[in-house]
Amino acid sequence: MAIQVLINVLLATLWMMLSETYTFGAFVFGYLFGILFVLVALPLLPGKYFYMRPVWKSIILTAIFMKELILANIDVIKIVLQKEIKNKPAFFAYPTELDKAWEITLLSQLITLTPGTIVVAVSDDQKTLYIHSIDFSDIDSEVSAIKDSFEKAIKEVSMR
Repeated sequence: MAIQVLINVLLATLWMMLSETYTFGAFVFGYLFGILFVLVALPLLPGKYFYMRPVWKSIILTAIFMKELILANIDVIKIVLQKEIKNKPAFFAYPTELDKAWEITLLSQLITLTPGTIVVAVSDDQKTLYIHSIDFSDIDSEVSAIKDSFEKAIKEVSMR
């Protein structure tokens, strides 16, 4: 993938030289042109995936987190505004399929930054997260919600 980045930067620089315009805008235009060239030449270049793929998947992960953040804030506001306390806080164990330490750390941080949930511990083998939820309804729905949103997106970001 490093060769793809190098080719893209070299094409952007070549574009600036050929157009005799040494500005940031000319470099950006050349870089965008280089992206198209690298996409077309991808079968001839080493690497399975386009080098910008993790960047795009990171943007998608950020969008998923923002959506979950807004929905969790709405849920917490509903709990705070209740006349009677009807929520059922609980701890539960979340089995994760993530392998790398940074993936587990990122998942833990995303869960903790979402209002109403916090990761209180990680098992020694790093395969289970212990989570506290402010309003716990069903363990299967909680686990599937995390698995289908955050964990799936983190796997896609780290896929090479």
